[in-house]
Amino acid sequence: MTGHTDWRALVAVAMVLLIAPAIPGIATKTKSVLTGRRGAPVLQGYRDLAKLVRKGRVYSDVSTWVFRAGPVVVVASLVLALLMLPLDGRSAPLHFAGDVVAFAGALALGRFALVLSGLDTGSSFEGMGASREVTIASFAEPVLFLCFAALVLATGHLSLNGAVGPAIGAAWPRDTASLVLVALALFVLLLAENARVPVDDPATHLELTMVHEVIVLDHSGPDLALVLYGSALKLTLFAALLVCVVVPRAALRAWTAPVAVAAGVAVVAVLVGVVESAMARLRLTRVPQLIVGAGALALFGIILLLR
Repeated sequence: MTGHTDWRALVAVAMVLLIAPAIPGIATKTKSVLTGRRGAPVLQGYRDLAKLVRKGRVYSDVSTWVFRAGPVVVVASLVLALLMLPLDGRSAPLHFAGDVVAFAGALALGRFALVLSGLDTGSSFEGMGASREVTIASFAEPVLFLCFAALVLATGHLSLNGAVGPAIGAAWPRDTASLVLVALALFVLLLAENARVPVDDPATHLELTMVHEVIVLDHSGPDLALVLYGSALKLTLFAALLVCVVVPRAALRAWTAPVAVAAGVAVVAVLVGVVESAMARLRLTRVPQLIVGAGALALFGIILLLR
């Protein structure tokens, strides 16, 4: 990698980090418009983060350093995963052979830290949310690896830098059907990993239906700000991964590619809002069936590549 490429790739990462709080706002605004409500402003996430940063922290007497470290590890793991994506279409700031495993591992580390911070409070209610989060993850992670396997077979690269970088443009004309199936699987995975409808409703506060929101009930102040930013960044990360698969960016100009990714992420957020306005939340027992269905799409994509 040249020095110029490194800087452009880092600028693309910085841009994604900057727009992340607006992405859930776009999804929420789309849902509000389609359901005939005014809804919160798109930039409400920035206001919420600024308000929480100015507040103080409150810790339970039974919590330990694990609870305090959870939000920091969540954001750090997501930033690490983001560094492995070639957002500019040419080269990722951090890449090596087999980094698809490291990408999934970084996501798993963030989830593990968040689950541990919830369990560290000693609350059985947060333990229930942690159990649900891990259960959904146990179905979602194999689907992510199936999607990566399809991308590796389509492009011949064991690194995300190649699988969703310059090689993806040449793979689309040759393996269109497989890549469409992978893109659909990734979109369902985005909904599952980010606890969006129909997997979970991020706007609900009903105790028996919450999944992700249950785990973070005891966080406050700057810690809660990190959790909310991490949630927005995770949605943006999966949207960026989907855009990197769907939109070949190597042929674009160096400064145009990151802008195309940002625009694509906004479009994905709109699609999330459309889904949330058109569908109801599934029963918890039906969620694994949805995720397994996404895995079947990715598996069919792999079968087509092995023809």
